[in-house]
Amino acid sequence: MNHKEVAERVLKAVGKDNLQAAAHCATRLRLVLKDSSVIDQEALDNDPDLKGTFEAAGQYQIIVGPGDVNTVYDELVKLTGIQEASTADLKEIAATQKKQNPLMALVKLLSDIFVPLIPALVAGGLLMALNNVLTSTGLFGAKSLIQMWPQLTDVAAMVNLMAAAPFTFMPVLIGYSATKRFGGNPYLGAAMGMILVMPALVNGYNVAAAISDGKMTYWSIFGLKVAQAGYQGQVLPVIGVAYILASLEKFFHKHLNDAVDFTFTPLLSVIITGFLTFIIVGPALRWVSDGLTNGLIHLYNLAGWLGMGVFGSFYSAIVVTGLHQSFPAIETMLIASYQKLGTGGDFIFPVAAAANMAQAGATFAVFFLTKNKKTKALALPAGISAILGITEPALFGVNLKMKYPFFIALGASGVGSLIMGLFHVLAVSLGSAGIIGFISIKSGYYIQFMISILVSFVLTFVITSIYGHRAESKTSDDVAV
Repeated sequence: MNHKEVAERVLKAVGKDNLQAAAHCATRLRLVLKDSSVIDQEALDNDPDLKGTFEAAGQYQIIVGPGDVNTVYDELVKLTGIQEASTADLKEIAATQKKQNPLMALVKLLSDIFVPLIPALVAGGLLMALNNVLTSTGLFGAKSLIQMWPQLTDVAAMVNLMAAAPFTFMPVLIGYSATKRFGGNPYLGAAMGMILVMPALVNGYNVAAAISDGKMTYWSIFGLKVAQAGYQGQVLPVIGVAYILASLEKFFHKHLNDAVDFTFTPLLSVIITGFLTFIIVGPALRWVSDGLTNGLIHLYNLAGWLGMGVFGSFYSAIVVTGLHQSFPAIETMLIASYQKLGTGGDFIFPVAAAANMAQAGATFAVFFLTKNKKTKALALPAGISAILGITEPALFGVNLKMKYPFFIALGASGVGSLIMGLFHVLAVSLGSAGIIGFISIKSGYYIQFMISILVSFVLTFVITSIYGHRAESKTSDDVAV
């Protein structure tokens, strides 16, 4: 790929004067345009180096591919002189053009906070999965690997230490990311996160037990009894704390003089936020957070396999809307609860894996059906990407454009997810929601997981192939009949 030429073709198709702002994510150029109706869509659709386009939330997005998108974006910036922007900046620019509904605004907020954290959480999740491989019995026989090879015991212990760190100190990561998102100093946010997980506090996972057993320690603050409770594994309280911190910081920056501002804004912001956190905000949002987690677990226990089947039927549609960006917050709480308390597990991850494999099956079916060279060239790598858990190229570049592969995959995903529910397949760590996702699954359920995702893949592939052969061609890009 000649990245400069690709950037030139993209700019010509969208119009240099039409471009207001640009950013990129892992696979896509994200553009805010003055008028999307003037785009030369045919030129972009026929470009051999581009994998698809779509428009969502005021952004025109062009799928370039991992690795290449960074360089194409750099060339686009050079050609236009446009100021570089983050995806969060771009969303704010797009939001000024198109007012978002409250639900989408909340989803985007959670996305802005958690997407930057995903590499750390995935690294910790995969390390947990590796620890599971080393310590689980029944995976390679009656004994675990460390029982068969005791010399691996300390290796497993070190892996487990590294795996636990991102979740133990998750409030530090969220504090940094959320405070930055709310317009405050992210390092002050990280400092507040550290305050919330200080070893002197009762560990967040033991707070409920400490209160019920009468072992909770308290501060006496002007007659108030304030629990010395930590916030390990918590999400919502830290986001609330970050919002208060950023708001206070911006207030003091606005009302204090330069010299006083530099010295006292951090002090006042942290100390006021700290007192509000431990006295009011923290306990209230902990109750909400625990209620949400327990509610989801109760709903899963109540709806069981049927609920997972229904969820699986809609999962890829949720991905298209972007609502799935809020799931890591919920999954993190479910996994943190499992890691420390041994309760439940993450039921979202298995559903995501079934949905991704279904979209992969549809994309591979299109690869064998289509006569269009560009579609065929795109379908193969997009299908492989979907198998590994990244479905954007498959969704937006292939399946949604042809419509029926996408909807067939939704149905097959529901079947695969239903089987997951029947077998009580749950994840105990984050990871890649695809064929290698078995390493994130609770020990003893690997075979059931593999059966479920293979059903999703094979069922979609077969039905899409049969329907595709019978479907009448409507455009020159349609499949063979």
